[in-house]
Amino acid sequence: MIHPLFRIIAQAAPSGLSLDFSKIVPSIPFILGGMGQTLQFTFLSALLGFLWGTVLSLFKISGWRSLRIFADIYTSVFRGTPLLLQLALVYYATPQLTGYSISALEAGVATFALNSAAYTSETIRGGILAVDKGQSEAAKSLGIPYKLMMGDVILPQAFKNILPALINESIALLKDSSLVSTVGVLDLMRRGQVVAAEKFVYFEPLILLA
Repeated sequence: MIHPLFRIIAQAAPSGLSLDFSKIVPSIPFILGGMGQTLQFTFLSALLGFLWGTVLSLFKISGWRSLRIFADIYTSVFRGTPLLLQLALVYYATPQLTGYSISALEAGVATFALNSAAYTSETIRGGILAVDKGQSEAAKSLGIPYKLMMGDVILPQAFKNILPALINESIALLKDSSLVSTVGVLDLMRRGQVVAAEKFVYFEPLILLA
């Protein structure tokens, strides 16, 4: 049985345009099987990107000039080069440089985490600087060490303020995850492409993916 939504799309198509969603119905379980890969990739990338982005944000407000320079250069490189290029470099260059045969999923997670961290670090840095200076001054006056002050006083308040921006970054990661199909990960996008090539239809599986 064809889903009513598919019937509506087919009926709304211009006359002369042949749409037949029944062709892809047997392949729907195969396509949706990529949802696990897509969600796993997104979760790991978001988590690792958030952790590394937090470290980078602390580098950017650090009193150590070398750490600030490193964080600024890192952010400029990852924000200033195409994400697809970064993915290709990690996937194809890692075996050449290190001899380690990195899997497509590992390359995707590493690339997206490193890229996401560059954007997240700026968000977290802005959140930290937005916390009232009186909070850090009060902590210092009480003799609270810097690590405890950041972990227990400043960062919790900063994260509360930047939560919407972090959610937006996670949504962007979910949408950009389709890029990992270019290195062979059997995510939703890749499975849709496989079905399209097998059935010789493209509009129907792509609409299902969307």
